[in-house]
Amino acid sequence: MVILTLNCGSSSVKYQLYDWERKESIAGGVVERVTQEGSAITHKVVGKEELTKEHSCPDHKEAIQLIMETLVDSDYGALSDITEIKAVGHRVVHGGEKFAKSVIVDKKVLDTFREIQPLAPLHNPANITGIEAAQSVLPDIPHCAVMDTAWHQTMPKRSFLYALPYDWYRTHGVRRYGFHGTSFLYTAKRAAVLLGKDPFETNLIIAHVGNGASINAVENGVSVDTSMGLTPLEGLVMGTRSGDIDPAIPFHMMNVGGMQPEEIERALNKKSGVLGITEKYVDRRDIQNAAKKGDELAELAIEIEAYRLRKYIGAYMASLQRVDAIVFTAGVGERGPLIREKAVEGLDFMGIHLDKHRNSISRTKNAETIISTDESPTKIFVIPTDEELVMTEDTYALMQGSYDVHTKFTYSFQDPAYLNKERNGCIDKDIGELEGLEDILAMDRVPQQTENPEECD
Repeated sequence: MVILTLNCGSSSVKYQLYDWERKESIAGGVVERVTQEGSAITHKVVGKEELTKEHSCPDHKEAIQLIMETLVDSDYGALSDITEIKAVGHRVVHGGEKFAKSVIVDKKVLDTFREIQPLAPLHNPANITGIEAAQSVLPDIPHCAVMDTAWHQTMPKRSFLYALPYDWYRTHGVRRYGFHGTSFLYTAKRAAVLLGKDPFETNLIIAHVGNGASINAVENGVSVDTSMGLTPLEGLVMGTRSGDIDPAIPFHMMNVGGMQPEEIERALNKKSGVLGITEKYVDRRDIQNAAKKGDELAELAIEIEAYRLRKYIGAYMASLQRVDAIVFTAGVGERGPLIREKAVEGLDFMGIHLDKHRNSISRTKNAETIISTDESPTKIFVIPTDEELVMTEDTYALMQGSYDVHTKFTYSFQDPAYLNKERNGCIDKDIGELEGLEDILAMDRVPQQTENPEECD
């Protein structure tokens, strides 16, 4: 059985094709600049040359049609016929309070997404458009929605309510929702495996650090607090988002800068974060290279980002009181030793002891590593996330009628013997390039060299 997962943004569509019987991804890619000039697809099938092709995509339906055509292309495709796809899983950023788990999409579900659209005006419209476009192209198979917010529906009111007029929550749903839920779910379950503990007896602090970034407090296996709020703007310093600020700043800029609300919203979401501080860089690698050359604003951006992370880690340590492990994940979390080091700097008094040498080695998206010292009471793991696998497994289970909320459902990656074939096949290449990596693997390696090492880049 083949399952397709789609992640529709406002101007992009990311996709992955997963073979359920073989338990591996067989194709994936992204269509970028959807609704804009110069739209193009980048497509990769295991064992074949990568394809990059420009193609006009004035809307998401055209982009999804392009994906389907590419998947059955005689030279670059992965399928002989599009009917081999038996279900589609869709990422939906905001499910509000309506959804605590993934669902099969029907008219009622789509209507609910439309009702809560004001909670995520930058994200949900594209998600809805993508679902409708995929349904028009693949009308005879189940389409499932996997919500970023569902994981956080276990938060208590003391965590998710703001100190605002209560009627704002009652009438307009103003509260903390949190995001990156599929990533937190995956890494929480994997961390429990690495610790050898029951997931529902495990306390964790998970930092998903990429262009978008948030941090999650997990108590006895469920989310109890997180840094993102009503929208993904609150919390950590991100690539282009400000994270936490004084809420009076927008009003101040309206008064002294003559800015309009839409200008401020754009500035906070698109022109702030490390881009706002450096005035030119978003990619953390570019920032670190500039800092090494003496760029003071780049140095400052690193310090500010790491300091915000450290404050949240400290706050969640106080909230949880007992923390089994701190987990870093996503692009920067997985391959950013400098940010990780600075994020836990000076926290030894809390029982968080980083091994700087181990940390410097861990720069891979394929291996789960332990970067704390052997004596550290709180372990520090780097766990590459796999949101697509969560989406795929939810979709399959929904089709089979076996799915339930994560506290009553067991994923394949919770098995200590679980193996991601694609990543495992690339670890040898990483070991060859990162001296000492084999010594910090959090799980014993299963020898399995990939047939196509170039695909491990």
